[in-house]
Amino acid sequence: MKYGEKIVNEFDIEKDLEIWPNQHKRNYLIKMTLPEFSCLCPRSGYPDYATIYLEYTPDEWVVELKAMKLYINSFRDKHVSHENSANEIYETLENKIKPKYMKIVADYNPRGNVHTVIEIDSSKL
Repeated sequence: MKYGEKIVNEFDIEKDLEIWPNQHKRNYLIKMTLPEFSCLCPRSGYPDYATIYLEYTPDEWVVELKAMKLYINSFRDKHVSHENSANEIYETLENKIKPKYMKIVADYNPRGNVHTVIEIDSSKL
């Protein structure tokens, strides 16, 4: 196993999703685009691909970018639905960094003539 595969396979959300103190007291928006998200369909095992759009206004914490990349990559061998993957990412970040505002959009590539977009927005909950 190559070192990148090992890091992703052994990723532990509790110890490896590194967060840093937010050094700024003003409100500002952090936006991330994660264009290479992949997971496996829980029914068929076929791969699903998506672009994840994440934006949040931090409170006390921000997520470290490499840790975020590794977290997203940890889904590649996981059997999880579109809805569950988006909600898992949202809930994980909500619990870890407790942002003032957060929105996630999981825009899945079409498969079998179906295009799915999952959106979770804290301002609409």
